Amino acid sequence: MSWLPINPESDFSLQNLPYGVFRPGPGAAARVGVAVGNKVMDLSALAEEGVFGDSDNYVSCFSKPYLNDFMAMGKSAWVSVRKTLQKLLSEDIAELRDNEELKAKVFHSLDSVTMELPAKIGDYTDFYSSREHATNVGIMFRGKENALQPNWLHLPVGYHGRASSVVVSGTPIRRPCGQLQKNMKDPKEGSKYGVSERLDIELEMGVLIGPGNELGTPIDIKDAEDHIFGFVLLNDWSARDIQKWEYVPLGPFGAKNFGTTISPWVVTPMALEPFKCKTSAGVQNDPEPLPYLVEPDYRSYDIDLRVTIQADDIPKPVQVSRSNFKNMYWTHRQQLVHHTVTGCNMKPGDLLGSGTISGQTEDSYGSFLELSWNKQKQVQCGESATRYFLEDGDVISITGTCYGDGYRIGFGDCIGKILPAQSKYI
Repeated sequence: MSWLPINPESDFSLQNLPYGVFRPGPGAAARVGVAVGNKVMDLSALAEEGVFGDSDNYVSCFSKPYLNDFMAMGKSAWVSVRKTLQKLLSEDIAELRDNEELKAKVFHSLDSVTMELPAKIGDYTDFYSSREHATNVGIMFRGKENALQPNWLHLPVGYHGRASSVVVSGTPIRRPCGQLQKNMKDPKEGSKYGVSERLDIELEMGVLIGPGNELGTPIDIKDAEDHIFGFVLLNDWSARDIQKWEYVPLGPFGAKNFGTTISPWVVTPMALEPFKCKTSAGVQNDPEPLPYLVEPDYRSYDIDLRVTIQADDIPKPVQVSRSNFKNMYWTHRQQLVHHTVTGCNMKPGDLLGSGTISGQTEDSYGSFLELSWNKQKQVQCGESATRYFLEDGDVISITGTCYGDGYRIGFGDCIGKILPAQSKYI
């Protein structure tokens, strides 16, 4: 229990303590904080008081406008800081509870701060690891008999995304323009320039990397967890019509590089530990992965993921999808290990996207491509509104929640609003 009042339905319980980067007011410098209840704790202010021990190191680390330095410190530092914070917030510890002057420096109202990207993201890789999603897309474009490509069950398929266009929740997303296939049934007729009319979401989660590995030295599957700092919600916005024309032979390019939204709060594996569960696949034995990908503990996390849409014709948020992080065939650890098997070096703050997370039922599909089955049916959004794909002004919100006994673990919101395409290009 904590001396700080925390609503049991808050995303930010004492058991959570996610990290983020915030500005306490206009013109103020960004610094590292932790969310708890309806407050943000300023870790730079706590570090200046010496509560974390190695004060100079932590003051420098938590005064930065990014988490990369803390990410690089590794698991022992993460565990130590978490234990210190939980102790300071415990109801029987007076050190912070009875120090009004220090509390005034440390605590800020959650609704009064401005959140920034939690890390300097050097590289971003997106995967394609939900079997249900990959199967759905394969059926649409290749038929049921060839739904999964021959390599899909042997390795976590991925591609390199664009780190520069990863944005924090609340940042508007401009509808992209680009090359479109002139005749959707006959690619030989070539392309035309235009506005994407099949703008989509991808319900994903992201992993932010802690300590990296040396170039030429792969990460062993047994050590993968030591390299994972934490998790965010992720929406990899996608222009399906641009993608259709460009993706052969090298995969998505412009269709995915115009915007990726992540939640501002990074939830740690320590907070998620009680919610480990079997993946929807249960086992990987048909075929068995190659030895370097075999998990000592093939499990994921039970994270309830929901997508809502709101717009002028949808005045209140309407849920259009409900999935779960356990609907992943390839885990985040396997993704990381496969990424480095060639000797590729990861760095603190690198981002790995899970890929679209779809379940087995239609209401758990993680994209409008699936929900509308490639525009073959309308998606009901409330009593009167429908969609095939996203329209200008639509606001998409993704939430993720773990439900504990009397508490929750949440990520905050992952929100983006669609703005019209730049008129000068239309």
